[in-house]
Amino acid sequence: MAKSVAIIPARGGSKRIPRKNIKDFYGEPLIAYSIKTALESNIFDKVLVSTDDKEIAEIAKRYGADIVQRPNELADDYTGTWDVIDHAIEHLKDEGEEFNFVCTIYATAPFLQSRYLKEGFEKLKDSDAINAFSATSMPFPIQRTFKLNNNGRCEMFTPQYYNTRSQDLEEAYQDAGQFYWSKIGKKSDEVFFGRDSIPVILPRYLVQDIDTIEDWERAEIMYRVINELI
Repeated sequence: MAKSVAIIPARGGSKRIPRKNIKDFYGEPLIAYSIKTALESNIFDKVLVSTDDKEIAEIAKRYGADIVQRPNELADDYTGTWDVIDHAIEHLKDEGEEFNFVCTIYATAPFLQSRYLKEGFEKLKDSDAINAFSATSMPFPIQRTFKLNNNGRCEMFTPQYYNTRSQDLEEAYQDAGQFYWSKIGKKSDEVFFGRDSIPVILPRYLVQDIDTIEDWERAEIMYRVINELI
């Protein structure tokens, strides 16, 4: 029977929002939302937090996660997420635990919902794809976007679409930054957001990056409004 593991990377050295992963968000440490949703989904044989930080480890264990100690060389500002995930999977193998599917879940995903985790898992299991991940539609046509040139003036990326009606422009999507399913042992020559991946489309009101204090404040407002409506 196929086995799956959720791995939540959570290092202690956040710069823009100090101690972000365990900062209080609407009454609980931010990482708690990812752990609880992963456990409540009942699709994981193990929920694992990879961290270099003792306090994060203690909080994660309190909410029901297992811990893998991340080495210091994988806890700097330049280490990629996939290096952290590979380390955790190798650790599990060393412990005699083998899995078929891994789901990377960010610690900064308070809007994560188990139904979308399940949707990604089911779609991936039943296909020849290698990955499945959370995505959402862009709020504005990307064909109308522009940049600032060296003189501080506007320059459209695709000026040929300036007079095209919005409803006639092809819809675009972006990474929602919540979860990333993969088949363990399968490799793709494509970029992650390519033909070997299945997007799980989330409504935009459930998507918010939390990289700055402004992001944090916006996310708390969104979370409060959503919970008042439920």
